[in-house]
Amino acid sequence: DYGTWTYGILFLIVFCETGLVVLPLLPGDSLLFAAGGFAARGALNPWGLFAGLALAAIVGDNLNYWVGRHIGPRAFSGKIRFLKLDYLERTRAFFARHGARTIVLARFVPIIRTFTPFVAGVGSMPYLRFLVYDVGGGVLWVGLFVWAGYFFGNLPVVHRNFSIVIMAIIVISALPMLLEMARNWRRGRLSAAR
Repeated sequence: DYGTWTYGILFLIVFCETGLVVLPLLPGDSLLFAAGGFAARGALNPWGLFAGLALAAIVGDNLNYWVGRHIGPRAFSGKIRFLKLDYLERTRAFFARHGARTIVLARFVPIIRTFTPFVAGVGSMPYLRFLVYDVGGGVLWVGLFVWAGYFFGNLPVVHRNFSIVIMAIIVISALPMLLEMARNWRRGRLSAAR
């Protein structure tokens, strides 16, 4: 319905999810898959979509990195509702466990994907190192979901059950975070029992 404005709207959503630390709950994975599905139907150019959304993810992450570098931990004072200290600590723990690979791996974990570049900036990760991993992660994340939507979005079974497929993508994307929460809850219960 929006013609070429569709690319701009999608760019803005992906940019906001990755670049604005206050918007971690935007639908990244499912949006990319759905956009790829629409490209398969001829509504969007798949190469333009891939290039534009990869650029949005990379530019958003870079903004987020520099905000983290300049603002740092002061942003997690508790005054901003969406910036919970718990999110920062979870992302730091993920970063400590996986090192620079976190920049790539976090792309596939909702909420963590938004806070990772910020934490990389807060932790003063060397910018060139961040940029290399960020470009690789952005291209991989966008490419995987857009092309999966492009190649599988038009299959009759996916087309008939598109909303179910999108919900499955959301659940699968959130699964690592939910498992980590369950693990932490279990550890807390075991500690309390001792």
